[in-house]
Amino acid sequence: MLRFTLYRVLHVIPTLIIISIISFFIIQLPPGDFLTTQVARMEAQGESLDPAQLEALRQRYGIGDPFWVQYWKWISNIVLHGDFGLSFQYQRPVSDLIGERLGLTVLLGVTTLVLTWAIALPAGVVSAIQQHKPADYAISILGFVALAVPNFLAALALAYIGFRFFGQSVGGLFSAEYVNAPWSLGRVLDLFGHLWIPVVVIALAGTAGIIRTTRANMLDELHKPYVTTARAKGLPEGRIIRKYPLRIALNPFVSTAGWNIPSIFDGEVIVATVLALGTTGPLLLASLRSQDMYLAGGIILIIAVLTVIGTFISDLLLAAVDPRVRFGKA
Repeated sequence: MLRFTLYRVLHVIPTLIIISIISFFIIQLPPGDFLTTQVARMEAQGESLDPAQLEALRQRYGIGDPFWVQYWKWISNIVLHGDFGLSFQYQRPVSDLIGERLGLTVLLGVTTLVLTWAIALPAGVVSAIQQHKPADYAISILGFVALAVPNFLAALALAYIGFRFFGQSVGGLFSAEYVNAPWSLGRVLDLFGHLWIPVVVIALAGTAGIIRTTRANMLDELHKPYVTTARAKGLPEGRIIRKYPLRIALNPFVSTAGWNIPSIFDGEVIVATVLALGTTGPLLLASLRSQDMYLAGGIILIIAVLTVIGTFISDLLLAAVDPRVRFGKA
């Protein structure tokens, strides 16, 4: 297991370096830069910016430097000082902007993840065991509907239901009187009163996908000879399901479980934007639209790093669950 872990670590390090370069390259792909966007916006409003002042700003932020110079300045500050740079749009450190939204983003992501797994895994197992029976058809229909309905449409529908029947404010995670209020029991209850809408919306598609995967894997295992042998020995059906086919059917789920870690950080961008949530998703979208490269690059880099770390964790979990993985070469 130690050899397998070291082998994976040696793959993670160069992957992170390449990802950081690609992340910085992607945010510079659109033509122009933040200052160009700002000048165009000011001109649309009938204002103008002095060319000398514009050039001074380019020099100040290093926008005119070559790509590799900008990248090295950016990544070295992150690695050595934990400094993600200054947001052009907000004129504040990127780490402060992300930190302000991190708590609510993690709460939304973790709650969604727990709900998704709590519903999807049992539903997938029941659907496989009850194949071609009413329970299987009902779960399959609900799963297909969840996959077919766009998240933004479900968000709008649930927001309307919350407003129409429960008197909740539309958008945001807090009512107007609790937006800037200090933390208290009332603010916590108000938060959870608004949290159910984005949690349900984001969990819909993820739940449906896991149900279909779990069902297919379970059906592959339920008809294999070792299950027939266990039944012939007189073992209880529940014990057979839990001890044998379920453990093997969970391998694909375990191998992709770490991929959910980035979603804890960024949440669902479209849903968060539609519902005006104070998470990092709308912040990322706004930074991309304004070409705020340090803010966008910082968020994209964090998401990419979390994806690599999540994949690494999934590999270790799969190797622990299935010995065939770590002894594959032997």
